[in-house]
This record gives sequence, structure tokens and C-alpha cells, in this order.
Amino acid sequence: MHPLGHLFKLYCYHRIGFVIPLKLLSGKFKKTQTSITDSSTIYSVKREKGCGFTLIDLPGHESLRPQSVERFKSAARAVVFVVDSAVFQKEVRDVSEFLYTLLTDAEIVKNAPALVVTCNKQDITMAKSAKVIQQQLEKELNTLRVTYSAALCAQDGSAAGGTVHLGKKGKDFEFSQLPMKVEFVECSARGNKGENGEADMQLEKCLARIS
Repeated sequence: MHPLGHLFKLYCYHRIGFVIPLKLLSGKFKKTQTSITDSSTIYSVKREKGCGFTLIDLPGHESLRPQSVERFKSAARAVVFVVDSAVFQKEVRDVSEFLYTLLTDAEIVKNAPALVVTCNKQDITMAKSAKVIQQQLEKELNTLRVTYSAALCAQDGSAAGGTVHLGKKGKDFEFSQLPMKVEFVECSARGNKGENGEADMQLEKCLARIS
């Protein structure tokens, strides 16, 4: 069993706030607001004696995320990247740009923490499935790679300090090309019975395998 480690809780959307960490801790849905500071707590996985981790919840506001990522990325054993499945189609570009920044960060790539892409709000009828989200992210990340590579060539041809090439050169990007383990998980912070329902524990099960 690994000692307690650090797990990032990264949000793509400011509207999610602290929903999923609170859901994991209490088992119930609680309304929250966008976070402007990071917070942490020791979380023990249910039904797994001695299995736990430090859950670090990063600020939901996009202007504050980069500084927090910089602070904690060297200690992270896993990154939980939350996607709003209900509005993913409209936000795919913004989501992909943030994910691209993480996946081309030299220190993150070197440490290769597990990546859990959490597809939240699966209780909503129009929510995109994890499979569809994965496929669209791969397509958009591939497009971003081409765009940023062209921009570098137009300058001096050298990559920005602290960044690396995404995936395998000469091939369309797929998450399987990354040095870290990647898993897509479907979940709902509200559960399947609305705000009073029990927690959706798919994310917890996934984190238990990492701990």
C-alpha cells in the first residue's frame, strides 16, 4: 500500500465549485460556490482499510488555476480533471486548451501522475458519454498541437520553456500515447435521485485503485 499521496482536483468549469469533493466526503450533494483558493483534506477510501490520500481542491476560477497547478504539480500522484458533460460540446475548445497545458507540462509528463477525466453531470439527459468526450478531446487536442506547432515554426522554432511535445510525432493524438495511465469515468455529483440521492461512487472506486 502506498503512503498517503497528493491528488489534484482540477476543474474545467467554474460553475462546478466544490461539488465532487464534498460528495465524496459526505455521500450527499451540497450546493457550493466557485472557489478562489485551494483547499485540502485527508480522505480515506471506504471499504479499503489503510487506503487514503490527500485531496487538494484547486481554485475553480480560471485566472487562479495556473498558480495553483504550479504549486502542487510536483507532488501530485494523480490528477482528477472534471468535465461538465452537459455543456461539453459548447466548451470543448476551452476544456482542451486547459488539458493541453497540463499534458505538455514537462514536469507533469516526467512524473506521469495518473489522469482521471471525470465526466460529471451524467444525470442530465443530454450529457455526452465518456467515450464521446474522449474522442472529441483527442480530436481537439490534435488540432491544438498542429496550431501551436505552426506558431512555434513561425517564431524561432523552439518550444516554450518547461513544455514538451504532446503524444507521438507524426501520428494523430490518442490518450494511449501518454506516459501516464489515463482513465475516463462517468459520474454525477447529484447521484441518480437528485440532490437528496446517494453519492455516485464511480470516482471513488477509481481513486481507490490509484491509492
